[in-house]
Amino acid sequence: MQQPNAPQARQILRIQSIFGLILTIVALPFGSPVAISVLIGAGTCWLANALLVVWVFRAYRAQAPERVVLRFYSAEVAKIALILGLFGVAFAIYDELNIPALLGAYFLVQVIPTLIAAQTGSRTQ
Repeated sequence: MQQPNAPQARQILRIQSIFGLILTIVALPFGSPVAISVLIGAGTCWLANALLVVWVFRAYRAQAPERVVLRFYSAEVAKIALILGLFGVAFAIYDELNIPALLGAYFLVQVIPTLIAAQTGSRTQ
């Protein structure tokens, strides 16, 4: 059985990927270090959320709701570990990393697509 919110989660992932690419294109005039930092921040956010969606919204048994809760918390821990790992690799490898651009892109890709999905979802119901 598939969880009922899985299509909405996938929709948010689609919006996040598009929004992340738009942010990267908007950052291009500020130079390649800023654009690459934005791409890393947006990509990290998208990858972490994709991991969470795949982990949480796979098939489950309704007879074991406690397993769904455990799955959600496990996915959150894995998501945070992935974010820290990817940011750590970015800091270690890319010398020209623009930290405000990286964190700003991460934050915007996390928040704005969710707000967009909530607004478009409320209009269709």
